[in-house]
Amino acid sequence: MTEVKVPGFPESVADGTIITWHKAVGDWVDIEEVVADIETDKVVFEVPAPVAGVIQEINEPEGTVVLSQQVIATIDENATAPAEPAIVESKEPKTEAPQTAPTAASASSSTEKVNPSAKKLAAEKGIDTATVSGSGKDGRILKEDVQNAGSSSTSSNAVVLEGERPEKRVAMTRLRKRIAERLVDAQQTAALLTTFNEINMKPVMDVRAKYKDAFEKKHGTKLGFMSFFVKAVTEALKQFPEINASIDGEDIVYHGFFDVGIAVSSPRGLVVPILRDADQMSLAQIEAKIREFGGKARDNKLGIDEITGGTFSVTNGGVFGSMLSTPILNPPQSAILGMHNIVERPIAENGEVVIRPVMYVALTYDHRIVDGREAVQFLVAIKNALEDPVRVLLDL
Repeated sequence: MTEVKVPGFPESVADGTIITWHKAVGDWVDIEEVVADIETDKVVFEVPAPVAGVIQEINEPEGTVVLSQQVIATIDENATAPAEPAIVESKEPKTEAPQTAPTAASASSSTEKVNPSAKKLAAEKGIDTATVSGSGKDGRILKEDVQNAGSSSTSSNAVVLEGERPEKRVAMTRLRKRIAERLVDAQQTAALLTTFNEINMKPVMDVRAKYKDAFEKKHGTKLGFMSFFVKAVTEALKQFPEINASIDGEDIVYHGFFDVGIAVSSPRGLVVPILRDADQMSLAQIEAKIREFGGKARDNKLGIDEITGGTFSVTNGGVFGSMLSTPILNPPQSAILGMHNIVERPIAENGEVVIRPVMYVALTYDHRIVDGREAVQFLVAIKNALEDPVRVLLDL
């Protein structure tokens, strides 16, 4: 027998929860085939089979909290692999079978990816998995997908009596719990203040409109606004090192590198992957990396090293239509920049009122380490860089 163990967690991860078993007792597994998913407060770890064989025992069911290197299953590597079904040629004359359209059930069974636990629960609840949207990797249907489908089906078909007020109770994911803990900790520990400014986005939009086609053709990625902001941020951080610093006990740690976190949405909540040495990246490299992070976040494939660390963060609520907000910083960082939607607004320009595409920006900072003067000047430096984007491109 060979033991299946929990992957080794990094020091920043204490434990994890088994959220999915992809195999059941008696199932054959190939070497390195993923048998389970373990959710931590940062990422989801895949558990590969160390050998090929048959699942002999599952020690810990879904929902169990496990530790690094804990044994969660055993595999019988001496078991015989299932034989491929033999194809026997019939001596009877072949006749053309009538062509019939595949049924919904047969079509779905050939393309669906359903976890054993999800399939069992669906059978118990009488739910057709063809009607369930999978949230797992590659669209795999998980147990919680069936549970949610059952809840929504029940609520939509239930007869609501007069005066009845239905409720649905859903357990928080580990990531959501961790996000809540960190945000509360930031508000209780740091001295948070927010300063605001507005940016005339027309110069950046003009550059983007002029060169976006040539940029995409050369670099294979679209030219967005985020790369301009990241470049402006890194240049401003060089001018104001306090905003790129953090507090460690009674010490202030000034970082000599610029690792910028970009907040992106995932099915499990908000995650902040890091652009390492962002000041050394080109616009094309920044855009490509952000696009890569977005895809990994949607598929729950971000690695622990990709979301750990960071000296400064940027969050863009504008993609959801936010006009203005006060973002909460990501400890132990000392500041976070909030971007918002771009709206045409009247502004004064050369003594005249003109209509320009304007974005409101917000900088939330820890007043224990950053003074108001540095915070305001930092935001003004970003504004000046973006309203004259040639400065960003020429590194002026």
